Amino acid sequence: MDLNLSPAPETNLIKDTTEATFMADVVEASQQVPVIVDFWAPWCGPCKTLGPMLEDAVRAAKGAVTMVKVNADEAQQIVGQLQIQSLPTVFAFYKGQPVDGFQGALPQSEIKAFVDRVIKAGGGEAPGDSLNEAVAAAEDMLAEGAAQDAVDTFAAILGEDPNHAGAYGGMVRAYIALEKLDEAEAHLNGAPIEISKAPELEAAHAQLQLARQAANAGPVAELQAAVDANPDDLQARFDLAQSLHARGETQGAVDQLLILFGKDREWNEAAAKTQLFIIFDALKANDPIALNGRRKLSSMIFA
Repeated sequence: MDLNLSPAPETNLIKDTTEATFMADVVEASQQVPVIVDFWAPWCGPCKTLGPMLEDAVRAAKGAVTMVKVNADEAQQIVGQLQIQSLPTVFAFYKGQPVDGFQGALPQSEIKAFVDRVIKAGGGEAPGDSLNEAVAAAEDMLAEGAAQDAVDTFAAILGEDPNHAGAYGGMVRAYIALEKLDEAEAHLNGAPIEISKAPELEAAHAQLQLARQAANAGPVAELQAAVDANPDDLQARFDLAQSLHARGETQGAVDQLLILFGKDREWNEAAAKTQLFIIFDALKANDPIALNGRRKLSSMIFA
């Protein structure tokens, strides 16, 4: 499946300039693509931190923006024209005009946000935008039952960004939908450490646990009859909850687990509460079943 996600050529993304070449490297070059200008000096401590982080963000943009570095001590005329009073100072130019900028060192997240703004100011698409759109398309495929197409799409996205938590979690859920639970588990266990605790992967892990349980779920009718015959048969009620969830009756499963928790919250090492949290984690954070279930559980815990 061709998503047209190939990166742009990364030639001449970052260069040093002088007063003599500033017009060509910045003003003229910015007619085609935004140019970020980093004013620094050898004696400036924060410059040594900011510069490499800014370069990383520019490289990650894969040609949507370029960067020029100016030694302020050797470019006093430009420093005066731009009224630069402290270092580091960063300007972004597009069509020959400053369009954004900041002074002082920033954390990596704010640097990325700055670069994204500059790209969009130049009419470009910030890295990640197209990938997020592709993730949304893959999620639609998964919702419509085209799980293999979703796998292919998520794989293409991860080829572009191996640390995309949304695509990684989506891949796991697509394998679950295909009933390839071992592949889902292997993929989950192989997640990069940087995203291993991301909400998308936590949710995928919860869904994998539930899928494993569903494979061993008993018949709902028999379990319901057992609970009706003996409401205090907590094991039967727990098994009924698992079977209901395996059949897609999530609300019914939550209701049974809440009843079980109300009868004996410590039964089987607090199994009801643990199972409820697995179900809640597998749902979207704003899912009404999760929201209402968490609220009811909390009221019972703190009653």
